[in-house]
Amino acid sequence: MVFNSLEFLIFLPIVIILHYILPTRFRWIALLAASYYFYMYWDAKLIVLILFTTAVSYVTAILVSKTDKKALKKLYLIIALFASLGVLVFFKYYNFLSGSVEDIIRLFGRRPKDLSLDLILPVGISFYTFQTLSYVIDVYRGKIAPERHFGYYALFVSFFPQLVAGPIERPENLLPQLKAPHKISRANMTEGLGIMLIGFFKKLVVADIAAVYVNAVYNDVENATGLGVLVATVLFAVQIYCDFSGYTDIAIGCARMMDIRLMQNFNRPYISRSIKEFWSRWHISLSTWFRDYLYIPLGGNRRGKTRRYINVMIVFLVSGLWHGAAWTFVIWGMLHGLYQVIGGVTQKLRERIYTKMHIDMKSSWFGFLQQCFTFVLVCFAWIFFRANSISDLGIIMKKLFTDWGGLAYARDTFSAMGLGVTMAIALAVAVWILTRFDRRPLSDMCRVDCDGESLPAAYGYAQVAWLVIVAALIIASGNGESTFIYFQF
Repeated sequence: MVFNSLEFLIFLPIVIILHYILPTRFRWIALLAASYYFYMYWDAKLIVLILFTTAVSYVTAILVSKTDKKALKKLYLIIALFASLGVLVFFKYYNFLSGSVEDIIRLFGRRPKDLSLDLILPVGISFYTFQTLSYVIDVYRGKIAPERHFGYYALFVSFFPQLVAGPIERPENLLPQLKAPHKISRANMTEGLGIMLIGFFKKLVVADIAAVYVNAVYNDVENATGLGVLVATVLFAVQIYCDFSGYTDIAIGCARMMDIRLMQNFNRPYISRSIKEFWSRWHISLSTWFRDYLYIPLGGNRRGKTRRYINVMIVFLVSGLWHGAAWTFVIWGMLHGLYQVIGGVTQKLRERIYTKMHIDMKSSWFGFLQQCFTFVLVCFAWIFFRANSISDLGIIMKKLFTDWGGLAYARDTFSAMGLGVTMAIALAVAVWILTRFDRRPLSDMCRVDCDGESLPAAYGYAQVAWLVIVAALIIASGNGESTFIYFQF
């Protein structure tokens, strides 16, 4: 079931009503049943994988906590890692690995057997796998106690708003909230609805419209021009941000309406002044997961610069593979790793040059130039992320640097998307507003927000008016069901 479907618009109010009318001790049952139904709507058979991963991580975490022997603790942890990652690797990477083996065999002039299998990639498997891994690892480290109630733990793994595309929640944040009593409030309901509307706007009005042109170019690179690729790449930067952050907004809004607060996953990433800052603002739940469970265990920055840069490259190589079973994603991840390594190696040299040139590195104009340069680097990497294949990448690079075509191609861009120039400018302004939107509660209308801060009532009226406009634009867009980009990961 996708958020932007009629079924979900019927499903959500029923779940919220049940959530509040049932006694606290029974609420987990309704939420767990709803979460499993939400997931099984795609393919009922795939629920077996969630149940398996949930059961193994639940049992191994309890076993870890029951023994004082380090060898046994490590053995239970290895079992949990092997089981969860084994399922992930098999379903997501088997065909990629077998295809790579076949390619290697062909290099030696031999004809390989077809090793591929007809596998379905389970929606959200990368997300709920990482969520269970963080839980078991935290129990192993003694950071948290294991959850004894299987129902609550199963709900932590499968909580429907963030099940298939995150945020990747930590047990210390989500588990206590699932067990706490919840009371319906106008503040949570109005704020949650407002956040959801912003998410729907990003997805249906911005991302889906941009996707029309992006898909036309990237799915037919032979007939594209360099200018077309450039425009499509910038539009893809907008598309993927609005698509993914839009999903996150809807997930956060759903949870907020049930008095549950999910973690922030995006923080205006395209205003970043460096690639390192970009990753502190983009997909925050994933970047912090890799920091805590891969980068730091590898040694982080504690073993000298060379080891630090190696660790960075390992993390981004794994990050690329996490996003997709294709060499294009691997290159994308390694490119972001190289950005950070080159930035770290040249930092002192660049600072000396700026000092000699009497450039104020804290000035607003210099910061703006850094933002523009970072955005260019990010967009260049997005080419590898979006390209359908390595062969397409070769064509795209050739077009980008040699075949720009006429300026008429740019003029036809927005009409190809079904937009007039006025509407395109309106969308650009809307995106700019969204990146700076101060998400204060819509309960401002009663002059008090969730933290008790007094605010002018006019602020609440303005915010409601903005959301009415957003809702109208969503309806006017006419876009129906469409899959979110990160569902494929």
